Amino acid sequence: MANNIRSVCIYCASGAGVHPAYGEAAEETGRLLGKKGIRVINGAGSTGLMRRVSDAALREGGCVTGIIPRFMVRNGWCDEHLTEVIEVDTMHERKQRMAALSDAVIALPGGCGTLEELLEIITWKQLGLYRHPVVILNTNRYYDPLFALFRQAADERFLLSTALWHESRTPEEAVEMIFKETC
Repeated sequence: MANNIRSVCIYCASGAGVHPAYGEAAEETGRLLGKKGIRVINGAGSTGLMRRVSDAALREGGCVTGIIPRFMVRNGWCDEHLTEVIEVDTMHERKQRMAALSDAVIALPGGCGTLEELLEIITWKQLGLYRHPVVILNTNRYYDPLFALFRQAADERFLLSTALWHESRTPEEAVEMIFKETC
């Protein structure tokens, strides 16, 4: 299954003004996926790390499918330059479609929306609803507090396995990891 990676869902921030290292990692992730001909699936955001991933993948000749609720399109938050934009009714439908279209997930740094998407896909993986690789790109050690919480949850027996995701430090490592997991 892991060798048949054709599309990767990217969870990341759509807000601007973050540390430059996050933008550089987002661009490199998009560039690597585009260069490999792997379709990027994301939330179709027109700003922030989401836009930088998309632009980099497209510059390399890759394809980007953005999935976005109609209310976000009406608010002008949609990147209209993507290969494909799929409009949906709700945030829940957005997340479901992103997961259904992807062969792997890579989570870059982000806020509440990114964290919510990441935790939901990990939950789905634990329940057997998502059977693909999940990689967390820990740029600038951004996710260290989350990993500490995961360790505490496992120590307290709230989390039965910490083998549901992989941690990477670089975009290159994240992309390599999606091909190595066997599930």
